[in-house]
Amino acid sequence: MRLRTDVDRQILAVAVPAFFALVTEPLMLLADTAIIGHLGTPELAGLAAAAVVLGTVVGLCIFLAYGSTAAVARHHGAGEVSAAYGLAISSLWLAAGLGTVLGIGLAATSGPLSAAVSSSSTVADLAQDYLLVSTLGLPAVLVVLAATGAMRGSLDLRTPLVVTVVANIVNVVLNVAFVYGLDWGVRGAATGTVLAQWLAAAWLVGVIVQRSRRAAAPLAPRIGEILDAARQGVPLIVRTLTLRISIVLATLVAADLGDVPLAAHQIAAALVGFLAFGLDAIAIAGQTLTGRALGAGDADLTRALTRRMMGWGVVTGVIAGAVLAAGAPWLPHLFTSDDQVRDALVPALLVVAAIQPLSGVVFVLDGVLIGAGDGVYLAVAGVVVLVAYTPLVLLVGWTGAGFTWLWVAYGGFIAARLATLWHRERSDAWLVLGPGRSAD
Repeated sequence: MRLRTDVDRQILAVAVPAFFALVTEPLMLLADTAIIGHLGTPELAGLAAAAVVLGTVVGLCIFLAYGSTAAVARHHGAGEVSAAYGLAISSLWLAAGLGTVLGIGLAATSGPLSAAVSSSSTVADLAQDYLLVSTLGLPAVLVVLAATGAMRGSLDLRTPLVVTVVANIVNVVLNVAFVYGLDWGVRGAATGTVLAQWLAAAWLVGVIVQRSRRAAAPLAPRIGEILDAARQGVPLIVRTLTLRISIVLATLVAADLGDVPLAAHQIAAALVGFLAFGLDAIAIAGQTLTGRALGAGDADLTRALTRRMMGWGVVTGVIAGAVLAAGAPWLPHLFTSDDQVRDALVPALLVVAAIQPLSGVVFVLDGVLIGAGDGVYLAVAGVVVLVAYTPLVLLVGWTGAGFTWLWVAYGGFIAARLATLWHRERSDAWLVLGPGRSAD
């Protein structure tokens, strides 16, 4: 009983602040969705198209957060504080460089990318407007990912929470001012978000630099360590790529169904993203606590933490599902004035609500294996899941089954992820002890 109490205390100490920090992050997209949604259905569909492109680019770089959390946590668990902050600084340099390159590339290809995921030429033009402005904030977004991951690894969840809350408040104020006050439309929403992103990046970098100096960690870029961080991130990139491909496939099918389904899909996806970040609070605890326990060489504690967090995942999933189901009839009114979009959303949201308990366990196990540095397995598992999901989502488009069935297919995607992750958790292959990860 005492061990369970200690484990719960450790989980809550990380998960509670992580929850509040995580649920504020997708509020930037939810704010844009609500503000743009009342401009009209084409504008909302344009945001949907732009969001899937931006989400794919940023999502592929999530290894900056996950990798730094796991690596920094392991070194902290082993008592190597200077090395931990050295890795944090290297991850910031990598994020800044990668964000600059990707921002330039995305700006250059914004036209064809927007057209590829849009339901009409009007929607494509609006999506490109949003994308072009948003590319200016891409380096900031990636720096925030790396900085937040490093802070989680050092068990500082408070600073990212404060920063994201302030950034989201600034985002909403600026978006309303630019969209409605200055009549800048979708470009105004993108401009407000970019400014808020740079505010968050500057704040977090300042904190990490200050702490690194105290820990006598080098601030200058160390090319070897930066390249090593990039190399170790490759399996997580593959894992994330499979997740993003599944999202892109669903968006393409929704676009093929028409403007109304695509607009409804944007709202549903934004709400799912909001719930996912909430459920991810336990996964963040999994990343951080697993890394520290393995770094300290404690396999028994790692197992105890994992099993307990799986239980927490079920509970949080049930709560999230119940809240979404209860709110399904009125939530669409917050994001659109189009009755057709509202009608399409309600049954889809009920399907999503039913999936949440499974999602809770999936997120936990994903976080545990990321914290253990088990990226190679996660990459392979992601490919297996994508192969299983692709026929399901394409079948919806081929048969014209309707928008709700698009989210039924998503349920199959979550079930496949659960099967692969649970299989791995039952083995000992991921339990590698010490400050470094050497196993596949």
